[in-house]
Amino acid sequence: MEVIHKIGRRKNAVARVYIAQGKGNITINKREFENYFTTGTLQYKVMQPLTLTDNIKSFDITVNVHGGGTTGQAEAIRLAISRAMCELNPEHRLVLKPEGLLTRDPRMVERKKFGQPKARKQFQFSKR
Repeated sequence: MEVIHKIGRRKNAVARVYIAQGKGNITINKREFENYFTTGTLQYKVMQPLTLTDNIKSFDITVNVHGGGTTGQAEAIRLAISRAMCELNPEHRLVLKPEGLLTRDPRMVERKKFGQPKARKQFQFSKR
């Protein structure tokens, strides 16, 4: 099996995932998976496509991710891994699609408008 390369995005985070046959090692930005994402919820998000397709110990995954925060990075990695699992076996799509793991979340930060302190907040209105 050759190395599969996929890209996932979420907010401003961009994750490049390389999947090869292996023993289940996950490396993110040349750091160990547990050291990069310390909280259990973020680790669960990254592992979700692997657990649903029963491939936890089957592949070695190398990830380069930049931009955004930790949650955005974790969800970008999740999308990229899901796309790679679908390329490996088209039957995985039937498992991942209903969970919503193959749709890119389009929500982005709304821009700040002029004449306002933030995107939606407005300066205090004085009638007199």
